[in-house]
Amino acid sequence: MDRCLLYFVLMLMYRNGFSQEQEICSKTVINSCDDCIRSGPYCVWCKQLNFTKAGEQEASRCDTKAQLKARGCKDEDIISPTNKLRIIKATPLSTSFNQQEPVQLNPQEIKLRLRPGLPTTFTLSFKRVQGYPVDLYYLMDLSYSMKDDLMKVRGLGKDLFATLKRITEHAQIGFGSFVDKTVLPFTNTNKEKLQKPCDQNDQQCQPAFGYRHVLSMTDKEDRFRQNVEKQLISGNLDSPEGSLDAMMQAAVCGNKIGWRNSSTRLIVLTTDAGFHMAGDGKLAGILEPNDEQCHMENNVYAKSNQMDYPSVGQLASQLEKNNIQLIFAVTENVQSTYQKLSKMIPKSEVGVLSSDSTNVVRLIDDAYKKLSSKVTVTHDSLPDNIRVVYSPICEHAEEAGPTKGICDKVRVGQEISFNITVTADVCMEEKSFIIRPRGIKDTLKVTLSTNCECECDNPDTHNHPHCESRGRVSCGICSCSDGFVGQFCQCAVGDKDEGSLRALCQRENGTECEGRGDCVCGRCQCYTTESGTSYHGDFCECDDEHCEKFQNLLCGGKGKCNCGTCECYSGYEGSACQCVKSDESCRTEDKTVCNGRGTCKCNRCECNEGYQRPLCQTCLGCPDPCQTKLSCIECLGFQKGPFSKNCSAACTGINFDQLVDTFTISTIQCHQKDSEGCWIRFRLEQLVGENNYEAEILRERDCPKPPSVATIIGGSLAGVALIGILLLMLIKLIIYIKDLKEYRKFETEQKRSKWADAINPMFQSATTNVKNPLFTGE
Repeated sequence: MDRCLLYFVLMLMYRNGFSQEQEICSKTVINSCDDCIRSGPYCVWCKQLNFTKAGEQEASRCDTKAQLKARGCKDEDIISPTNKLRIIKATPLSTSFNQQEPVQLNPQEIKLRLRPGLPTTFTLSFKRVQGYPVDLYYLMDLSYSMKDDLMKVRGLGKDLFATLKRITEHAQIGFGSFVDKTVLPFTNTNKEKLQKPCDQNDQQCQPAFGYRHVLSMTDKEDRFRQNVEKQLISGNLDSPEGSLDAMMQAAVCGNKIGWRNSSTRLIVLTTDAGFHMAGDGKLAGILEPNDEQCHMENNVYAKSNQMDYPSVGQLASQLEKNNIQLIFAVTENVQSTYQKLSKMIPKSEVGVLSSDSTNVVRLIDDAYKKLSSKVTVTHDSLPDNIRVVYSPICEHAEEAGPTKGICDKVRVGQEISFNITVTADVCMEEKSFIIRPRGIKDTLKVTLSTNCECECDNPDTHNHPHCESRGRVSCGICSCSDGFVGQFCQCAVGDKDEGSLRALCQRENGTECEGRGDCVCGRCQCYTTESGTSYHGDFCECDDEHCEKFQNLLCGGKGKCNCGTCECYSGYEGSACQCVKSDESCRTEDKTVCNGRGTCKCNRCECNEGYQRPLCQTCLGCPDPCQTKLSCIECLGFQKGPFSKNCSAACTGINFDQLVDTFTISTIQCHQKDSEGCWIRFRLEQLVGENNYEAEILRERDCPKPPSVATIIGGSLAGVALIGILLLMLIKLIIYIKDLKEYRKFETEQKRSKWADAINPMFQSATTNVKNPLFTGE
């Protein structure tokens, strides 16, 4: 009851838009109703006569249903093709196995006719049949290290058959063995060693071989026991074995193995070693790749030494194609290797063998129960442009992605269902694909075609009055007779007013239809190039081939290109629809997006100018809020400053309650001088948004005391006198230094002067000597 109530609530939420995809019609080149239907799943066409105005593009008839109804189009005039599903074959599910072909899947064949882009959902039912046949092929490694295990397996036939009989009365078992390719470096090619690769003292040893089919499917316990008892151990050189070769041949040689058409097919691989894979054959000079074909001659793999090992992908493909499930019964030393292999092969399980394989029967029983109780529904290769999504409806549904649906712990006789949603992205010819449960023969064949044409009830009148009696009506628009053109066939070819009609096809640059179309009766008919590029728009200015790409896909494959811009599908965004819509990485601790200072795009904040990622918290190059908010702080806290007259109107970006004695917030600390020269201490905390702050202002301002006039005048006079005295002393000092310098220069020159004793050449001695007679010489 609770589950039903929850499902009902989810359906209501879906219908009310909780999960509803927004209906968008991305119009491209629209010349007809068919063009409209191909434009998108939500594009519909209005065939109502006179819906368009004179000169209006017929493309306006194409839009979403809501838009057309809002513009006056009646419901009966709206053309909107829908999806159609037709069940071709639906044989009821079988309750138990009988000799006839059991049915575990319903339906078995359907036909879909889909509108491109519009998904359709149908239900697929499955029920495990009681007593469904089981074919088990026991594939054993007979290299020398498995000697003890072979001895135990020889006596396990009875227990193995008893276990299978508990599962179904229609059980069969087969047996095969393998070692490795009989070439170097895998096997010793010495003639004696090829014949007896085991220890010399061991007489029970058979020649080396690749893969040998021993026993085809049988329900006879004695035959199984007798054939297994005949098996002898063999040997090779290296540790990895040729198990992939053996599994490939067992999968593709269905006639020789004896697989039945209606049975659960199991291969049980027992080994204590790893495996060679594609490429290892090059070590022995084997270059031919595995061709995935049966090459059994006389129950021996004939091309073991001529063909390389298969790849894991090749093996997985053939196992799935032939509905074969794998059970790896391996020893503990290689358990991790085969667990990794099991992840690459659908419908496979790994179990750990004991040292002598005594637990192999219980291991097979447990692995079979795990495989058979897990139902995985998927498809083979899909045609291009088709998408399939699976939604399991069962008690133990598993998340497995959109390409498959998984139900676990399915009991025998329990019916389960899968809702399967199919979408065709483009118009296409009829295609088919197969949906199947892995490991089960039953299949569902889906034949799909697309509905890309309008089915309009056109009047038979060829000269309809709506078309000026010059054409017929097709889906509400005129198809003109020869010699007439125009929306309503109003223009005859060769109209003399051609110039005025052509003017309607020109934009500001004067180019008619941008050079991408022809002007016909005043309307542009756009070209489609040889490469497939179609132009559209009133002036053919748009095309849908030059949008941004992501991962080499136009609009990332998650949107439609319309006139150079990506229109993303619901849930995606970005210039190339490269992002899933989400704001998880943009949200702050208080659940705001980008702190209110930006927008979240592609799960990243696109911050407003100056603010920095990741969450637009800090701003580089922005004005200092301490300065820009000073006037508001002054008027809010003290009713002063330039905003004092209209404080409440001018300061709406600051939340302020009252003055405080101590601070409680401490985002930004400010110490500014107001308009009166007083120092104000305040703190700001930026809230969500760009210009939104919470402020705390200290009650006291720090205002300077007024100056003393007497002190200023007295100090000024004393300062002037002091400066005068210092200036005079400086001048006196400069004069003194200059005089001292000149005196010292004089003294230096005086010391350097020298007087000569020579006679003056201008002097002439007396020519007459006169003696004083009175001179006595005293």
